[in-house]
Amino acid sequence: MKVCILGGGLTSLTLAKTLVNQGIYVDIFSGDNKHTQNKIRTIGISKSNIEFFNENILNIKKLSWNINRIEIYSDSFGEEKILNFDNNDDQLFSLIKNNELSNYLNDELRKNKHFQIKKTFRNYDLITKNYDLVFNCDPNNHLSRNIFYKKIDKNYKSFAYATIIHHKKVIKNDIAKQVFTKNGPFAYLPISQTETSIVYSVKGNKNANLEEYIKKYNTKYLITKIEKPIKFELRSSNLRSYYHKNILAFGDTLHKLHPLAGQGFNMSIRDIREILKLIKFRINLGLPLDTSIFSNFENKTKHKNFIFSQSIDFIHEFFNFEKDFNIPFLSKSVKFLGENKLLNKSFKKIADQGFMI
Repeated sequence: MKVCILGGGLTSLTLAKTLVNQGIYVDIFSGDNKHTQNKIRTIGISKSNIEFFNENILNIKKLSWNINRIEIYSDSFGEEKILNFDNNDDQLFSLIKNNELSNYLNDELRKNKHFQIKKTFRNYDLITKNYDLVFNCDPNNHLSRNIFYKKIDKNYKSFAYATIIHHKKVIKNDIAKQVFTKNGPFAYLPISQTETSIVYSVKGNKNANLEEYIKKYNTKYLITKIEKPIKFELRSSNLRSYYHKNILAFGDTLHKLHPLAGQGFNMSIRDIREILKLIKFRINLGLPLDTSIFSNFENKTKHKNFIFSQSIDFIHEFFNFEKDFNIPFLSKSVKFLGENKLLNKSFKKIADQGFMI
């Protein structure tokens, strides 16, 4: 059994490690994936996905920084929290630097006899003939442009800015804070006792004064340095058809989310969980790993992925509506709902597990 993965990003590497752990031969054709090596970008991984990662892919405890509480604020509601999520001093999710996880996966994969990295290959017809299954994780290649292009797409006409602030040591730096400002969501995401990631989504193309907002919403950090920020366009999308012949769209090719809830990579891990479940099922029955896996995968995940992505979009539009029409009672209603223990627990479960359980 031989599998090909197109694209060398974080999702590709994670999928490759999952597959080689099952004794499957995997070749990655890596294109231009400079974003994976950017030292500024961080990713949030939910508790259940961290546990899956550690048990089935690679133990990443040494790279993870646990977040035990999330505090949500809104400009229209002042300094009072509108939502608060905690897990009795246990982690809600973990934060990891993108480049550190990518490098760790790369190093471990290169030690595995089932794995090879190859140069970008332009003859896609030949690839589909030479491999039993192909996973297309590159949203910009020939296949994505000519086969996997029918999608439900949304341009937020916004840009996200990300940076890392260095600060004096905070012994218990385990609280993530998000503020829905008049210009877009602004988040503090701790990654160590002395570093905190910042992500700010701003409507329009004008450059944001990031340092001004960092200082405005900072209530606990004695900042010593602010890294040069990166900027990227915000879009969401859901592919209409997941596979074509023996090629499955995967990762960002399959779906993209607004980063306000940090759920993009979590969706990809949940997809990997489903793929692994389907592969193990066929291996245990002594059946070949063929394209029926892709058909079953689409049937099991497509509706859940769409519902989840639309729920993230709804949160974005909800606070946009409040901001545009200056209706602060919307935040008050969210605060009221969040104080309900049953609803609060349900929100945490969906954020942790999506709609997969």
